[in-house]
Amino acid sequence: MKKILITGSQGFIGSYLCAEFLAQGCKVIGIDNFSKYGKLTRPHDNNPNFKLYELDVQEIDTIYDEIKDVDYIIGCAAMIGGISYFHKYAYDLLATNERILASTFDLAIRLHKEQNLKRILVLSSSMIFEKTVVYPTPENQVTECPPPMSTYGFQKLACEYFCKGAYEQYGLPYTIIRPFNCVGIGEEDAIGEHEIKSGNIKLMMSHVLPDLINKTLKGQNPLRILGDGSQIRCYTNGKDIARGIRISLFSPKAINEDFNISTPTATTVLELAQEIWEILNPGAPFEYVSDEPYAYDVQKRIPDTSKAERLLGFKSEVALKESIKEVIEFMRRKK
Repeated sequence: MKKILITGSQGFIGSYLCAEFLAQGCKVIGIDNFSKYGKLTRPHDNNPNFKLYELDVQEIDTIYDEIKDVDYIIGCAAMIGGISYFHKYAYDLLATNERILASTFDLAIRLHKEQNLKRILVLSSSMIFEKTVVYPTPENQVTECPPPMSTYGFQKLACEYFCKGAYEQYGLPYTIIRPFNCVGIGEEDAIGEHEIKSGNIKLMMSHVLPDLINKTLKGQNPLRILGDGSQIRCYTNGKDIARGIRISLFSPKAINEDFNISTPTATTVLELAQEIWEILNPGAPFEYVSDEPYAYDVQKRIPDTSKAERLLGFKSEVALKESIKEVIEFMRRKK
């Protein structure tokens, strides 16, 4: 039975990963300090093959003896939020995430040298392609396009260099995964984000999908969106991202490789808003107004997904409309 250590196991993507690996019969050890959402419960918490250590990843060496027999590490923990985070926490996103990453790699290097750790998988971000002009964007653009302007994007790029450095010096095998715009259930309000109003409704800054659903459910009309709505994203369900990560982790073809894990289907924010509106207000006229966009609101994020399909046989499966309906039901249950 494979044993997986997942840092940030109680977060948005982390909870999808736990569900995916537990469903495949793996044992999962989670590390989380609940710094983003506060204390919460997840569906995987009571699984007999899951064990959670509530601590900061920077203190992970204190439980070395309890976790020394893991086969794989997935570095998912990070200080992360919506676009307001990029402005409010410009320094902390860089400094805190570097410390988290260094602690994770220190552990991985030690386990690879002293025990039987097979590989570390690190979650990077589509934000490393912040300055690209090539669409769809292939993985090799990481060395071709200018570095990101945001400290968050720059730090995610540093994640990838941690992988390369640990392999060059210590022979630690790695896989780099760049998820594109994860959507799904389980996202809560981040406790560190300040309140921003969009019209008369609090802006939900973590992702655009729950924000637009929340406004529509509360009857906002005309609907307010950030910018003019022409921003393009590829909204990928958390189940697809978790499946892609699981395939990558266990595939020998993914050793020392990087992958865009995403749907290839590009959707504008305005198209997303219209889709949500039609589901919740069928037949009603759709109107919107634009709020002032943020500086780091990247206009296009469109990945080339052919490498993951070619080497791993991975293709996304969950349609956007299915994801929208899933999040609507989740948010209705929370009310």
